Amino acid sequence: METKQSGPIGRPRGFDADEALERAMVAFWEHGYEGASLTCLTKAMGISTTSMYAAFGNKEELFRKVLERYTEGPSAYLPRALEEPTAHGVATAILAGTVRTTTRPAHPNGCLGVQGALTVSDSGRGVRDLLVAWRDNGYSLVRERFQRAVDDGDLPPETDPGLLARYLTALAYGIAVQAGSGVGRDELQEMADAALRNWPLS
Repeated sequence: METKQSGPIGRPRGFDADEALERAMVAFWEHGYEGASLTCLTKAMGISTTSMYAAFGNKEELFRKVLERYTEGPSAYLPRALEEPTAHGVATAILAGTVRTTTRPAHPNGCLGVQGALTVSDSGRGVRDLLVAWRDNGYSLVRERFQRAVDDGDLPPETDPGLLARYLTALAYGIAVQAGSGVGRDELQEMADAALRNWPLS
């Protein structure tokens, strides 16, 4: 859909920047950072390379904007999960959100934050480091939530919140990798349910 938005120097922009960013997110999600060439990205976005640079910056800057969109959109289940009243509820919601997000028919399988830049050349190290920090931040949020659960008596006092958070996030990332390999939603949810049957109770 053609819309007129102000460009960086005040002139009308002949494309919907929000829609273009959404399409770029899908392209990076499907192909990974290095697999998504400039030609692939601009074709998916429906704009020229010049327009892409003017609106979003270079490829790495575009990816950073895409990751923000992914965090606030498909990956927004994480902050919602952390609000669950129990640690078990948090874990259940995180794994259910991971399964749901990584197997949606309308989106690529897998997780942009996990598979976007696992292996990159020197030029992609900034993006790889960005995704490492993104995953570490998710882990830290879960660890802090589990520490509160220990303090509140919701988890046994001997529970190591860091180890439990590492276990949960590793399982979630493993689900994402399996989803990217084509494993179906039902099987992944069964795996998540099996893991939660061993959850520590207070």
